[in-house]
Amino acid sequence: MIRALYDWTIALAAHPRALWALAFVAFIEASVFPIPPDVLMIAMIIAVPHRAFLIAAVATLASVAGGIAGYLIGYGLFDTLGRPVLEFYGKSAYFEEFAQRYNDWGAWVVLMAGVTPFPYKVITILSGVTALNIWVFVVASVIARALRFFIVAALLWKFGPPIRSFIERRLGLMFTLFIVLLFGGFLLVRYL
Repeated sequence: MIRALYDWTIALAAHPRALWALAFVAFIEASVFPIPPDVLMIAMIIAVPHRAFLIAAVATLASVAGGIAGYLIGYGLFDTLGRPVLEFYGKSAYFEEFAQRYNDWGAWVVLMAGVTPFPYKVITILSGVTALNIWVFVVASVIARALRFFIVAALLWKFGPPIRSFIERRLGLMFTLFIVLLFGGFLLVRYL
């Protein structure tokens, strides 16, 4: 089953509209979707290594655009839903203190979440909720997402054939590692 899914993903990665699919996945992952665009991006670079940096650029731009959408979701929903609930329970002062601390470190938080397996969508929405300066958010997001995607693209471009061979020989292990990282990120969100 995993082999069939891998073969399907590689075939999709070589499709003429694969860049549009990657842009869509990167966009929605930054605000609501749980699966990172890295899965499709890696398959695309393995399938067509000469387009590695174009693929990374599309992933970066779409992810930052999706991050802005996540920011707007957090900003808009907090004012309509979150703030009245906090005021009802008399906790709005606590939120203001948290928001100030978050905004003091916001650029670093966005950078950390943008390059690690930590779910980026959580930070995009939280940045909107706390009204982190939008330009700080955008600049930190561009740097973080570009680092993440371009480093992966450069490594796959340089060492692609051995990496593809390694992935194909150890497909079950790679799938398990991906699932562990995915759920680990969600557990971090829940308990931090």
